[in-house]
Amino acid sequence: MKYIKQFAIIIGISFLGEILNRIIPLPIPASIYGMVIMFAALSTGLIKLSAVKETGKFLIYIMPLMFIPPSVKLIESWGVMKEFLVAIIVISLLSTVTVFAASGHTTQFIIRKKEKGGKQ
Repeated sequence: MKYIKQFAIIIGISFLGEILNRIIPLPIPASIYGMVIMFAALSTGLIKLSAVKETGKFLIYIMPLMFIPPSVKLIESWGVMKEFLVAIIVISLLSTVTVFAASGHTTQFIIRKKEKGGKQ
């Protein structure tokens, strides 16, 4: 019963994200709205981590299975993708490097900010 309750909380927040996606005319995926709502609820204590922890761990554990259908579809689309292969590789590399750089700079900024805050 505990897992059903935890899953219901996660699904409920995902549903709120879907509603916000329909109401707010921004090109933001519903899953992002849901993650922001979940983050805010966990940060403010509205939802305790223990209320969703086990089910969250389970969903992360099975996440690789969720990549099988899109991977199969990519394999099926090889004929179409073949002519754009160089562009796909270049875009993938550039976006990966950009994400690495942005994550690294953000992490360094936060660490420096914490160190300055601790010295005062």
